[in-house]
Amino acid sequence: MQVTGPTTNAAMASSMDITQPGSTARVIMIVAAAALGGFLFGFDTAVINGAVDALRDSFGLSAGWTGFAVSCALLGSALGAWYAGRLADRFGRVRTMQVAAVLLAVSALGAGLAHSVAALILWRLIGGIGVGVASVVAPTYIAEVSPARIRGRLGSMQQLAIVLGIFVALLSDAWLASVAGGAEHMLWLGLEAWRWMFLAMLVPALVYGVLVLGVPESPRHLVARSRPHDALRVLRQVLGMTDEEALQRKLGDIEQSLRREHKPRWSDLLGKSGLLPIVWVGIALSVFQQFVGINVIFYYSSTLWHSVGFSEADAFAITVITSVINVLVTLVAIALVDRIGRKPLLVIGSGGMALTLAVMAWCFAQASGSGAALVLPEPWGPVALVAANAYVIFFGLSWGPVVWVLLGEMFPNRIRAMALAVAAAAQWLANFAITSSFPAMAELSLPFSYGVYAAFALLSLIFVLRFVRETKGVELEDMRG
Repeated sequence: MQVTGPTTNAAMASSMDITQPGSTARVIMIVAAAALGGFLFGFDTAVINGAVDALRDSFGLSAGWTGFAVSCALLGSALGAWYAGRLADRFGRVRTMQVAAVLLAVSALGAGLAHSVAALILWRLIGGIGVGVASVVAPTYIAEVSPARIRGRLGSMQQLAIVLGIFVALLSDAWLASVAGGAEHMLWLGLEAWRWMFLAMLVPALVYGVLVLGVPESPRHLVARSRPHDALRVLRQVLGMTDEEALQRKLGDIEQSLRREHKPRWSDLLGKSGLLPIVWVGIALSVFQQFVGINVIFYYSSTLWHSVGFSEADAFAITVITSVINVLVTLVAIALVDRIGRKPLLVIGSGGMALTLAVMAWCFAQASGSGAALVLPEPWGPVALVAANAYVIFFGLSWGPVVWVLLGEMFPNRIRAMALAVAAAAQWLANFAITSSFPAMAELSLPFSYGVYAAFALLSLIFVLRFVRETKGVELEDMRG
């Protein structure tokens, strides 16, 4: 993390510590509405978990096509993330979030009614674009409206929303499968349960679209679009700033950070020898977050536990329990991120993930059989289950929320939206690589698969110690490239 130079007195004075007492509650409500994009992000990416086996059987998919059907939305997410920065800079953060809501609603309806794998992939790609847009715009917006003293906690709300979306998706999957008697069985209106799993996302997508209609535009975006009076109105009325001298000082800080005012260009991300170092750090954070294999747990866990001897109902229950654990540890991370900082949490998470993934690799090395006949003898089944949930705890405490906090705050103002778009696009491509390759890797060797993820967790520890710098308490106007 490249953060250089001391925090100026003006920046410190203009922090949200000078706001009125009620301002924090207002900011939390605004951030919560924006973070619903993260809820849809989590819901859309995890809802496929309960439908994997049904999709494979309904469309007669091989392991490779199963992996692509599960992960195809991630290609759309990379595309959406790539263009989200330009959309957010041109049309505003709020309008771009509304576009994401529409794409996700349309995708939910199309995927639920798809009668061919090609149609399903198309609609999932469209939903993925919406997810990619939301993954960039929400953390950008949250960072730009949050006081520095609580920015880490508010930034973590994006990850909390993501894990809540994952939890609700997995819970709804389990409930729908239970009511129908199986994901492939008919439920309502002549549609199988797995179709209703996709259709269920219509509800949060519509709620998100309505709520973001009521949130104000980012003050920093308004300044960048030469609308200082509107920026002052947001700072005064929404964030509770009433001291006129402090208002003007805050506005001056924002204007100074955006002094090199021009239409944002991709060339802004380039230095003398390629991408700016800060952009490379953001890309690496995004890639490591995915290469530790977390989404293998959230996309394939029901299939995995079913394959090693658990019933379908028990596999769904285990998956839901894992998502509950993920939510709880994310709450712990929110409480800690502004107290002990971003970097210490990443170090703890990397070390813990490397250890627990290595244990999972060892457990699956004791298995007999292969494919659907895979069996984990006692006591390795329960040990693998404990290790998997411990792994989720370490991820949820660290790399889950902290990476989104860092990506939302680590870049200088003038390149934030575009740099975050590049980092998020890299994250989705990394997610696609891991998710699409897992079914084939699992058929080859589960111990090898988890050993690879453990190696990346160890590499992420070295990377954090060497390249990531702390941003706790640093004003966005003082971030340097």
